[in-house]
Amino acid sequence: MVKEDKKEIILNHAERLFSENGYDGASTRAIAKDAGVNMAMLNYYFGSKEGLYKAVFLRKFSGFYESLLQIISSPLSSWEKITRYVDIYADRIVKHNCFHRLMTYELSIQQRSEMTDIIVEHLLKNINIGKTIIEEGIKEGVFRKVDPEMTIATIFGSMYYVVNLKNITSALLNVDMHDPEVVINDIKPRIKKHLAALLEAHLKV
Repeated sequence: MVKEDKKEIILNHAERLFSENGYDGASTRAIAKDAGVNMAMLNYYFGSKEGLYKAVFLRKFSGFYESLLQIISSPLSSWEKITRYVDIYADRIVKHNCFHRLMTYELSIQQRSEMTDIIVEHLLKNINIGKTIIEEGIKEGVFRKVDPEMTIATIFGSMYYVVNLKNITSALLNVDMHDPEVVINDIKPRIKKHLAALLEAHLKV
């Protein structure tokens, strides 16, 4: 139990330092010091900096796809499914903003092809759940014949823009996006409400 706790502590600190400094700017020594462990323990769990970096991503991906998949098989209507999908993703992006900022950074530089492939593979699986929900709604005749791919891009573009471009959205929304309580209590409900209204106008027949 103690070993598992230490491993999680290392991953938490690594996630934060990688997101703040990038892969090249976050040393394993700095991560170990920040996590309050020695280098031997860090290497025991992860083997290398690359191994630690990969573990940060795989931990977050683990299990999330299955939770989204349950929406598809649920007895909810297509409209309830897509709003549920958006709500779950908005919750996740806000709660794990540090990780999503890191993921966005990794995809933007595209220097470590193996890591990029892992991220793209997992993201596409999650994104395709939303696409499937929209396509099912179109097939059932309850959604208009919209462009499913561009609709998904609109959903994610809105969420990532608001949450990740904090300096811009702080000025745009007249709030302090660097304050976690503001983001959780004010901005997250606002994102959900806006996307629900946007999707209702866009999708419903």
